[in-house]
Amino acid sequence: MTAADAALVQMLPAIAFQAMLVLARIGGAVMLLPGLGEAALPPMVRAEVAVAFTALLFPLLLPGLPAAPSGVFGAFAMLAAELATGVWLGWLARLVVLSLSMGGEVIAAMLGLTNVLVPDAALGPATPALGQLFGVAAAALVLASGLYAIPLAALVQSYHLVPAGTFLPAADSTRVVVEAVGASFALAVRIGGPFLLASIVWQIGLGLASRLVPQVPIYFVSLPGQILGGFALLAGLAAALSAFWIGQIHDGFSLLPGLH
Repeated sequence: MTAADAALVQMLPAIAFQAMLVLARIGGAVMLLPGLGEAALPPMVRAEVAVAFTALLFPLLLPGLPAAPSGVFGAFAMLAAELATGVWLGWLARLVVLSLSMGGEVIAAMLGLTNVLVPDAALGPATPALGQLFGVAAAALVLASGLYAIPLAALVQSYHLVPAGTFLPAADSTRVVVEAVGASFALAVRIGGPFLLASIVWQIGLGLASRLVPQVPIYFVSLPGQILGGFALLAGLAAALSAFWIGQIHDGFSLLPGLH
């Protein structure tokens, strides 16, 4: 064994620890990133994607990575910090994309299509089927439009914002999450806005009809028309809503920490 080989063998433990740091942050983010971290994907596939990104980014990030600490507890603390940072970034991107699923729930409620017996891995057991459809559409739009590259760029740039092995500042990270939740809910309401307006007009009409013809069961008579009319409105607005949502998601992703 040459001197160079001996030096490389001595460096392997430190390099392995630095690789684990990168894998912890990237893995935590990939498990939640839109398009790449969907609950429908098998965990093994998401783990393989995380390992692949780690292999690609590790040579670029290596000069700025810290050395391995002397104690075991210090090493575990650094790994926990990296995992928390990755989950935080992935969650922020996921919150932005969840607006379409929540908008689908608003639309389903307006159409009378809610069903508490349909489970969903992301939004809970009472998610209507239309909300799940919108969730699948969100992942497809993110992948088809190439928007998934923006959170990945934010993940790479996050090493300038939060150095490897250090914990997130609690106050700033909490404020960012609260703002992201509010923006996601606001976007969901804007997506369901036309259906909210149509539902209000429809319910006013039903109220007037029930007053004029009280002997007719207005609810049961009008429900098929409400569903068909809602689907017709959805078909007419689908392209415009998709384009609007993609533009809003691009703006939301551009505000991710590390990109500004």
